[in-house]
Amino acid sequence: MTTTPDILSINCEVAIEAAASEQGDNALPRFSMIAYTGGPIRTLGFAYPVVVNLDGMTIPTQQRPVRFQHSALEGVGHTQRIAIEDGKLIAEGVVSRDTPAAQEIVASGKKGFPWQASIGASVDELEFIKRDVSVTINGRKFSGPIYVAHKTTLNEISFVDLGADQQTSARIAAQHQQENTPMPDAQKNHDNVSVTDETKNVSAGSIEASQPNPAHRSSTLNASDPAAEIDQITARARNESQRRQRIQEMTAEVLASRPELADELGKLAHAALEAGWKPDKYQLEVMRLGRSYNGIGGPRRQDDRLDGSVVEAAMCMAGGLETETLEGNFSERTLDAASRQYRHGLGLCETLLIFAQANGYRGYGRSDLKGLLQFAFADVQAAGLSTMSLPGILSNVANKFLRAGFDAVESTWRDIAALRSVRDFKQVSSYSLTGGFVYEEIAPGGELKHATVGETAYTNQAKTYGRMFGIDRRDLINDDLDALTAVPRRLGRGGALKLNEVFWSTFLNNAGFFTAGNNNYAEGMDTALGIDALTQAETMFLDQTDPDGHPLAVAPVILLVPNALYVPATQIMNSTELRDPASTKKTPVANPHAGKFRPVRSSYLSNTNYTGNSTKAWYLLADPNDMPVIEVAFLNGQQQPTVESADADFNNLGIQMRGYHDFGCALQEPRGGVRMKGEA
Repeated sequence: MTTTPDILSINCEVAIEAAASEQGDNALPRFSMIAYTGGPIRTLGFAYPVVVNLDGMTIPTQQRPVRFQHSALEGVGHTQRIAIEDGKLIAEGVVSRDTPAAQEIVASGKKGFPWQASIGASVDELEFIKRDVSVTINGRKFSGPIYVAHKTTLNEISFVDLGADQQTSARIAAQHQQENTPMPDAQKNHDNVSVTDETKNVSAGSIEASQPNPAHRSSTLNASDPAAEIDQITARARNESQRRQRIQEMTAEVLASRPELADELGKLAHAALEAGWKPDKYQLEVMRLGRSYNGIGGPRRQDDRLDGSVVEAAMCMAGGLETETLEGNFSERTLDAASRQYRHGLGLCETLLIFAQANGYRGYGRSDLKGLLQFAFADVQAAGLSTMSLPGILSNVANKFLRAGFDAVESTWRDIAALRSVRDFKQVSSYSLTGGFVYEEIAPGGELKHATVGETAYTNQAKTYGRMFGIDRRDLINDDLDALTAVPRRLGRGGALKLNEVFWSTFLNNAGFFTAGNNNYAEGMDTALGIDALTQAETMFLDQTDPDGHPLAVAPVILLVPNALYVPATQIMNSTELRDPASTKKTPVANPHAGKFRPVRSSYLSNTNYTGNSTKAWYLLADPNDMPVIEVAFLNGQQQPTVESADADFNNLGIQMRGYHDFGCALQEPRGGVRMKGEA
């Protein structure tokens, strides 16, 4: 790994003036400096001198913080005037901080100590000027090889006690400026540290103090490839920018809901930025602070307890669950809390951290997956977690997305099948609905006779279908919420496809069910879907009788057709008049079947993978609640698949989950429908 530096040092002499006597005892000491003379600077870490183009320097405000050795904990004061004059950067200000560092600088300055200054600025555009190429910067002409910092943003100025370039600690982070997010007002004006100073320009790269090691730095320089050096500088700066930006986002999120943490969180944010903490570590410390804080050392507020339903809602929202489904599963208060507490979304690893920390976890998240999983799935939960265990929440979230995937698949089976709940996997029987239930006259004082069920029995039996899927360590490290949302959605779709496969395989394999002998089947050219064929099918249905020869007294209500016949079917059902423009005969135009049947279609009827498929066959069916031709049995009435999360698999460093569905399909009463072949 290369260690080519991303810093440069700009030093100058500083003049410190004591307060004028006429200004009173409360007057502040002042300082003035030429912060940069506009010329080339030789500094360790860069193979060639660096020139800062003052025309491209952005000065956000005249009041910039002034520190000692670039440390926010050692504030000195602030500038009151910053200007670019005659190709030089001029700064004037006051020693306005009451810190040991400020007192030392003033006292030493009065005794003649030669303080110098080092500016800290983000570098937004850096160019390498090749040998023998000239460029004019700051009104002066320079020849390559040199670096030119064309665009910079001044962040702060620091007092330094070492004047030699090789020993200075000031530096400018070389990275591209990004849009900054303003921080809440609650973060400003802390006694010991300003969160705004540390986080407002996080994406630009705030200044850090260090003492470079000349031997180490010089051994890694690549003077022969300046372009590669710039790429390395930019890559490291980008990574640092992302780290700081994530810390900034987390800080803003917490302060938006808990402004009382401003002072303590400001110190914590500074420590995280200065010490190079990874976002995972900072998040852990923020959560620890939040759990224990209500004022200094006070108990956590009841309203801020970790609520499992809020976490679950936040995960569903982050996964893109439909608004209608969210509102149907969570209260308005829960959805509001989820939006407020997790406004930037909630990742998979972040969810594990919440539960692990509630169980006493003190590790470092993704870099400690085994410990993270062990604590996240611990049986004993901390008092701060009010509802639900992690396995329960993971299962609930996965089930909601599984349901969404399940419901997105064609479900015509619901329209034409009777639904039944069974208690186990044993074969169950139902009997023909044409038994002896006709009332009989009862003589005075007579006894009611028992009704008898039909002699014909139909059987059904639930079976189990399922799949297992895993969330492995890559998903956790990548914080991939899709593993818990998109995968179950696809699993739900897979469950619906399996149900359709079993259902339509059973329904279409009906050569022995719809037969002329059962008076529920017809074929020939005159059975093609139309007014006459509908009349024929309706008459055939209505003419059926029970085993005793009595009319069924049940009418068809569903017109089941393949895709190719759906438009003709809807036209016939919705049109009150039917005219044949080619006919010269006087024929009735009124449609006798308008609105009589409900058109229902299925793609499975004509699919060539299924025995009995046809693009021309169609069916008239009774209401399945009155006389079903087919039945679907669900174990315990559970009509959708179920997802369950298993214990963490510590050998594989992942989470195992399984989806399963218990159902069975069987043909029932032949008298409940008729099939028209639609062709000879």
